[in-house]
Amino acid sequence: MKMYNPVTEEVVEALKAAVGVEHVFTDPESLDKYKTDEETDSRFFHTPEVVVAPGSAEEVAAVMKIANKYIVPVTPRGAGTSVSCGAIAVCGGIVLLMERMDKIIEINTDGMYMIVEAGVRTVEIQQKANEQGLLYAGDPCSSDSCLIGGNIATNAGGNKAVRYGTTRNQVYSVEVVTPTGDIVELGARLKKKSTGYCLEQLIMGSEGTLGIITKATLKLLPLAPYRLDVLAIFTDVEKATGIVPILVKAGLNPTSVEFMDNGFVRSSSDFSELRLPHYEDGSYVIITVETFNEDELDSKMEQLDELCNANGATDVLEADDRVWTIRRNCLESTRILSKVSTSDDLVVPVNKIASTINHLTAVAKNYPFRVFSLAHAGDGNLHFQILKGELTDAEWENALANFHAEVYPYIYSLGGRISGEHGIGSKKVEPMEKYTNKIEMKMMKEIKKALDPNNVLNPGKVFNM
Repeated sequence: MKMYNPVTEEVVEALKAAVGVEHVFTDPESLDKYKTDEETDSRFFHTPEVVVAPGSAEEVAAVMKIANKYIVPVTPRGAGTSVSCGAIAVCGGIVLLMERMDKIIEINTDGMYMIVEAGVRTVEIQQKANEQGLLYAGDPCSSDSCLIGGNIATNAGGNKAVRYGTTRNQVYSVEVVTPTGDIVELGARLKKKSTGYCLEQLIMGSEGTLGIITKATLKLLPLAPYRLDVLAIFTDVEKATGIVPILVKAGLNPTSVEFMDNGFVRSSSDFSELRLPHYEDGSYVIITVETFNEDELDSKMEQLDELCNANGATDVLEADDRVWTIRRNCLESTRILSKVSTSDDLVVPVNKIASTINHLTAVAKNYPFRVFSLAHAGDGNLHFQILKGELTDAEWENALANFHAEVYPYIYSLGGRISGEHGIGSKKVEPMEKYTNKIEMKMMKEIKKALDPNNVLNPGKVFNM
């Protein structure tokens, strides 16, 4: 990996001049605070040398110019909700906080768009849109805490992606600071565009390696007035996962189809201090339908009830917010059971999701760790939460490596990939290199080298240069 220069007093003084003395932190307590994101395994922690909180695109650009002048790495950080070590300064240097850039600049109800800075919380965007009778469709499970810039940088998915797509489908344009410190607006508020390369889409999902998103123009949609959440409970996992392709082929066009195995049902219910039916033995499938017509909603409810019962559901219930509380707390809940865990973020073609869950659940039984599974089942995205428990570090590493040596080739054999929404970060660099087509990898590295010649922006993420 490239060698970088240390952050000297000269660099710190340049940063203070760029963003203000009060927004540059070198004290041990501040540095320790940003040594990790959602990662709990201390072997992945890296303490930065300085933390900087710019307040504008111009200040971000100034930081990047300083980084290039002194050859110091920069790690952009939103709310630190990454589960793939995406916000950890693996090469040291500067951690760049986006929290101060938290303004909603404009909500235009006629044009149905919203202009926001990168540090706005996703839940605030959702709420402000709803107040105007509109919908911002991006809905990652960490929406209460994550920031929109991080959502765009990782192309976050979430609960509504089956109907509305991932974050990249909710964005018209982005303001970006390039790795060399230029400021550029990419994309446009247009329904279609065939004018050169689609650079805004290149930046989205690049995990902060090709540019730092400072502002975005988001798409808003009409807010459907009628909504129904259904909880279908299955005591047979195969029947629970098997309902997904049936719902898709029935043309119900659901907003969400979420699967939780009983391990997650139990852990998240305990964490949330809630009890719903079949806590002891049920797997949950949460189905959301939204319509603009009440009769259509009633019709779809009847159809959902018939399909779920005909395909082995033990109970089909109208759900309330308690169900979504349990769903959103799934990953957080496992920390009570094991301080160290890892979250696989596998994605396969939608028609393969049921067989994939069943196959990998069977494979996991051959390993000494506990595995809980949940899925954004409607779009083929499966999360395996693997708990270290009482295993030693050596036992954990060996078991995990062997498990992935079985899982990853299987996923790719189905046409799948190792990340659907969490990103590669630094945690999955090795399998990214191993399983990605060599020409595809070469193209990505050439793009990175062209845009970031000194490799100072978020190095060690996605792949190694």
